Amino acid sequence: MTIRLGDVVPDFEAETTEGPIRFHEWLGNSWGVLFSHPKNFTPVCTTELGQVARLKPEFDRRNVKVIGLSVDPLDAHAKWSEDIAETQGYAPNFPLIADQDRKVSDLYDMIHPNASDTMTVRSVFIVGPDKKLKLSLTYPASAGRNFDEILRVIDSLQLTATHAVATPANWKNGDDVIIVPSVSDEAAKEKFPEGWKTLKPYLRVVPQPGK
Repeated sequence: MTIRLGDVVPDFEAETTEGPIRFHEWLGNSWGVLFSHPKNFTPVCTTELGQVARLKPEFDRRNVKVIGLSVDPLDAHAKWSEDIAETQGYAPNFPLIADQDRKVSDLYDMIHPNASDTMTVRSVFIVGPDKKLKLSLTYPASAGRNFDEILRVIDSLQLTATHAVATPANWKNGDDVIIVPSVSDEAAKEKFPEGWKTLKPYLRVVPQPGK
């Protein structure tokens, strides 16, 4: 199946390195990042899991739960975690799904139908507390994912979920933002009483709310 932005993501039960979960229940009222891997003991994914473990406090601060997935069994996850700790300096401190039967991979359309193996399982799904898909990314096996960028996007998603703004290109938390076109100037005066800068009638720049 194809999961589109705004869809409620499929629920599932799975075995993980931190015990069995039901995905929606596990998320609770948190945001979530589900990211998948082609298989254990692969070089790029080893660096990614170490990076996510290093950034875990940043995800926690944003009320984001992270969970990884690989198509290998639980006992292989345990051995891989040792390698990650040894080579990256951080052991995984979040659950890893053992998707040996590819149930979750297929449910989330992570495996290309023409793939001869699972090397196309390289996806990222950001899910809101409403269980709806907010962002998805698919990477080739050769390119490591940029988790600083994923945190940046989460900052944007969380900001724009509560304020009538959008974030411009290369925006970082604390930068100016854009008033969305659906907000009239009259309504904007109430929302942004300190004013904004109009570059074009459709491009109104304002300091980040709540900064």
